[in-house]
Amino acid sequence: MSTAPTPEQPLALRTERSSGNGPHAPKRILVLGATSGIAEACVRLWAARGDSLYLVARNADRLAAVAADARTRGAALVDTAVVNLDDTAAHPEMLAHAINSMGGLDIAFLALGVLGDQQQAERNFATASQILHTNFNAPVSLLTWLANYAAQRHAGTLAVLSSVAGERGRKSNYVYGSSKAGLTAFVDGLRNRIDREGVRVITIKPGPVRTAMTENMKGSAKFADVEAVAATLVKVIDKGSDVVYVPGIWRIIMAVIRAIPERIFKKLSL
Repeated sequence: MSTAPTPEQPLALRTERSSGNGPHAPKRILVLGATSGIAEACVRLWAARGDSLYLVARNADRLAAVAADARTRGAALVDTAVVNLDDTAAHPEMLAHAINSMGGLDIAFLALGVLGDQQQAERNFATASQILHTNFNAPVSLLTWLANYAAQRHAGTLAVLSSVAGERGRKSNYVYGSSKAGLTAFVDGLRNRIDREGVRVITIKPGPVRTAMTENMKGSAKFADVEAVAATLVKVIDKGSDVVYVPGIWRIIMAVIRAIPERIFKKLSL
């Protein structure tokens, strides 16, 4: 691996290779949290169109399976790193190695996150703190490095998986929701800072999606299909929209929920 940069010295990289021009040119894509349900579905689509992929996750067996599938589908390059992304000290070296492996970076997709146990988090701060660290601190660390790298080059797309749960605190998942609210605010500010540098920053707000993480939740059979969600996200990331609700109906749903007066909202069982 290359020497890890310091905060004062952004990612030091070898000479980059061009990925080509145009909307259909192969992309160099870093996927952080590559074994999440939404990320896996996106990886399948990126692989099928011949993109280069660097996949990062903590579970070695699952990551190897995702990587093998991507190679079978036709990805131009597939490299992996087994990393616990909660370890923010490991981020600089991992990111430098990932970008060097691909000869540059066009898209970074941050899909790391946990739902966590809300009831346990209500009783135990350590549980709440872990949810907040995984869903907020770790992405903020990754985005700080990636944003500085992309801004230096006046190019690139940072796509960040947040959630509609961050739009208003609900008793059923307010620890998870607050972590996503913080992440959304951070990404909003980041976009305001570096959009003028030619870097696209996309906030993705999914509603409930049918994945392994949500399969035991009440009503999961009615959640959005992960393949349909991934197809939308791949198109959106290519286009470079600012804020995306997926499925799109959640933009309207959340506007209604935000409009409910607090005196009424606090009495609802949500």
